[in-house]
Amino acid sequence: MARLRLFLLLLLALPPQPSSLLPWPDTAQGTMAGLILTALEKATLFLEDRLPNINLDGAVGFQVLEVQLQGVQKKWASDPLLQPLSLRAGQLANTLSVLLQKSIFYLRKSDPTYLREFQPSLQPGFWKLPHAWTRTNASLVYPRLEPVDSFSEESSDACLVQLLGTGTDSSQPCRLSNFCRTLMTKTGCSDYSLSHQLLFFLWARMQGCTEGLFHQSQHYIDIFCANMMELNRRAEAVGYTYRTRDLFMENIMFCGMAGFSDFYKLRWLEAILSWQKPQLGCFGKPDAKGELPEDTPHRQGVLRRVRRREKMFTDGCSCHNTATAVAALGGFLYILAEFHPDNGEPHPPAQSPESSYQDGTPNA
Repeated sequence: MARLRLFLLLLLALPPQPSSLLPWPDTAQGTMAGLILTALEKATLFLEDRLPNINLDGAVGFQVLEVQLQGVQKKWASDPLLQPLSLRAGQLANTLSVLLQKSIFYLRKSDPTYLREFQPSLQPGFWKLPHAWTRTNASLVYPRLEPVDSFSEESSDACLVQLLGTGTDSSQPCRLSNFCRTLMTKTGCSDYSLSHQLLFFLWARMQGCTEGLFHQSQHYIDIFCANMMELNRRAEAVGYTYRTRDLFMENIMFCGMAGFSDFYKLRWLEAILSWQKPQLGCFGKPDAKGELPEDTPHRQGVLRRVRRREKMFTDGCSCHNTATAVAALGGFLYILAEFHPDNGEPHPPAQSPESSYQDGTPNA
């Protein structure tokens, strides 16, 4: 990790150069894009190798990545200097498209009910990229976060299924029961309860739900991502212990897709890249010494729940860790495509993130 940190710091120390003298792929941003693509290519090889055993949550992360790569490819395709990177992103997206179609076959055999309930999240066109960007508002952070998850994964899943309209009652999407209204707007939630509250309103946006409570979706998204940013800062403060990493990357994945640019910090990119197992391409339990043992109590803001559908391989590779990692890294790559090539500044948002979503095709 120290070597990677030094390399990235040296890249950032390079003085900005006029694009006419130094093509963008040869600048610090271009080199970082290459590093991210290399990591994603390794992770895709892991997906291909373990495809029969990848669970749905793992496949969803790669589905998000496919959409991000398509957005990057289209963003760069019109610039001759960026065409090599654009081609590389496009080829990886095409590979993922084939693999994800194959994954449906295996998921239908291994977990048919879960697949039926959440298959929309694997469908082309479901995930939509942000184009306008905003930043989290620290004044929205709760005075106190509950130290443990506030509700079960089963309750969260039930509300997401109701939202998607994929339950056994053949209901229409965008339904909202009083139970789910209360659960998904509850204040003070932390950890995965908080990230699933954000996911609920993010999926409502993807589904085009705008009536009733969903008219206030941006309000709740602002609150939840402000608190998810706080949790990520806490994870950083305790040195990114293993049990914080999955949620840390999930928060970047979801809030990045919600249009919050401040989740894309260089030091966080550096950390995530350092967690990849270089030979296997996956993310999961670290091999390094010094990690806290499994039964050690953790400090506030650290993951405590064991995800019931987590798939952990004997070599330490984790489906969910890898899924959140690739979607987080895909978000870093996508926002690099949105940044000015030389000074690293994002284009100022011309409209709110709520009204600025594209189906894999960001506006120019």
